[in-house]
Amino acid sequence: MAELENPNVMPNLITFLSSLLQKLAESNDVNRRFKAQKVSVFHGLSRPTISIQNYLDRIYKYANCSPCCFIVAYVYLDRFAQRQPSLPINSFNVHRLLITSVMVAAKFMDDMYYNNAYYAKVGGISTTEMNFLEVDFLFGLGFQLNVTPNTFNTYYSYLKRETMLQQCPPSIVESSLSLGRSLNLHLCFNEEDSTHQNQQLAV
Repeated sequence: MAELENPNVMPNLITFLSSLLQKLAESNDVNRRFKAQKVSVFHGLSRPTISIQNYLDRIYKYANCSPCCFIVAYVYLDRFAQRQPSLPINSFNVHRLLITSVMVAAKFMDDMYYNNAYYAKVGGISTTEMNFLEVDFLFGLGFQLNVTPNTFNTYYSYLKRETMLQQCPPSIVESSLSLGRSLNLHLCFNEEDSTHQNQQLAV
């Protein structure tokens, strides 16, 4: 998509996506006190010291994948969350899920991409761990990697709209958020629902 090649577009999308994942992780951190959550290979023993924003900025800077890969990675994260409800995205697994989703998206979308060892260095993990994460992520997705143009545009439109709202005056943002709540649009997209107004990766 040519629009994503605009140097002013992706940094803003990355910032919003980081914010969205931060809120989601914090929400699930609270929920884990009341509801049991499975521990997976994506879980670290402690919260990484690097913020989600800085981590995603690092991936964006060094992955050298096409911009659309980050939209597809977002789709994959949503699919993973819907297919694995006992493994919600939280502060202990979000970083590993991010680097894995972007790597898998790059392999699926781009003609040329870096190998697992390179992504492991970008993500600050070992190549062996990167290999394990990739396999678990693929099984978690049920190997459903294809993203239709309609699905891509739906997710991209959501990110673009929310990014633009962040840059609007507070009064306009509040008005739009109130409208969104009334229309039930702040849940996650369900690709099987043509209205896209059911479950979605957002808080």
